[in-house]
Amino acid sequence: MQGHDHPLLESRELSTAPWHWLAAPRREPFRCSVKVRYRQSDQAARLEPRPDGSMHIVFEEPQRAVTPGQYAVAYDGERCLGGAVIESLARPAKLSAAA
Repeated sequence: MQGHDHPLLESRELSTAPWHWLAAPRREPFRCSVKVRYRQSDQAARLEPRPDGSMHIVFEEPQRAVTPGQYAVAYDGERCLGGAVIESLARPAKLSAAA
């Protein structure tokens, strides 16, 4: 499979640089909405803060064409919680081994 629908364009997890909080910082994992593009609809995700200030994000559904260098921004309804630059993506294990 090639092009627009290639499975390697999808990722369910990503890691960010240090998180920039606009709300009270959270130290424990929590659920909220995340956007990786400005006009994207809210995407349900679990955020896992790391001791170094970065964030590990696990989406409920795979996201298409997420790219390091973009921002991941978290929301609680209309309230922006903060965001950070995406540093790396996790690919599905069965595809990572074949890639």
